[in-house]
Amino acid sequence: MNHQHDAVLAAIRKKKLVAILRGVPEEKLDGVVDALIRGGIRILEFTFDHTSEADVQKNAEKIHHTVEVYGDQVLVGCGTALTIDEVEATCQAGGCLVITPNTNEAVIHRTRELGMVAMPGALTPTEIEIAWRAGADIVKLFPAGELGLGYIKVVRGPLGFIPMCAVGGVKPENVADFLDAGVCGFGVGGQLVLPDAVKRGDYDAIFQRAKAFTEAIAAWEAGR
Repeated sequence: MNHQHDAVLAAIRKKKLVAILRGVPEEKLDGVVDALIRGGIRILEFTFDHTSEADVQKNAEKIHHTVEVYGDQVLVGCGTALTIDEVEATCQAGGCLVITPNTNEAVIHRTRELGMVAMPGALTPTEIEIAWRAGADIVKLFPAGELGLGYIKVVRGPLGFIPMCAVGGVKPENVADFLDAGVCGFGVGGQLVLPDAVKRGDYDAIFQRAKAFTEAIAAWEAGR
């Protein structure tokens, strides 16, 4: 895929779904990624867990491996990025997307300087506007499940010009509800990359779950 910024952003807006891979062991990585791809997923986020100094390098290695092996099929980025070092490690590993749980203007600026798509997290209208003004391509509403659809609809009243995605609480059954509320997409972790299935190596379960999500998106688009 073309990793130019605009092409990456267009692909994210088109596919709508970012799969969040948190804590997937290296020995299970290929099985999980292959299952997601077979299920129609085209954008992957590898999260930093901040549990050790070695975490940045380990996550960067997962990103690099996935780009090298599957880069013609998926776009790859990082999640839970809290520092400029993590942004730069993602770029060096071949990533094209930086997702954060918070609004950190320095992280947003560095992401855009390096030509990657910036998707910072925000909760309040003030944070959403600050993130957008700092250069966010899409603002991640987090935690969306706790905020609820009503909150999303209300906040998009005055801020509807800012593209927003939802992370938290999204399932195949409510994909249409979130899209109807005005988000341009969403990130999904445990509801897609099923933790128990990962532990068991049950990649078919992950494939089926990915398929359920992508089919729900397709059904919503067909009904527009």
